[in-house]
Amino acid sequence: MLRSIPMGLALAVLLAPGTVIAGERIVTLSVENMTCALCPITVRRAIESVPGVGDVEVDIDTQTAVVAFDDAISTVQLIADASTNAGYPARPAE
Repeated sequence: MLRSIPMGLALAVLLAPGTVIAGERIVTLSVENMTCALCPITVRRAIESVPGVGDVEVDIDTQTAVVAFDDAISTVQLIADASTNAGYPARPAE
């Protein structure tokens, strides 16, 4: 038989210090050095290789990459580093 957890107890657990709630996060990166049609493909592949990354949209016209990722597995810095290591320096867009 399944028992339900009282709402107050569930909230206390979720709000307890040190409790981490993972989820999808979206970040927009400014990406430098994209000058041709192959550049966005290279950036996308580099970013997709990072564990926890889901969707990646790279736009050469705006020089940006919009990345959806699981923040329990990856970080913005790891994602930016992947692009940078592929020759396309990236940082969070302002």
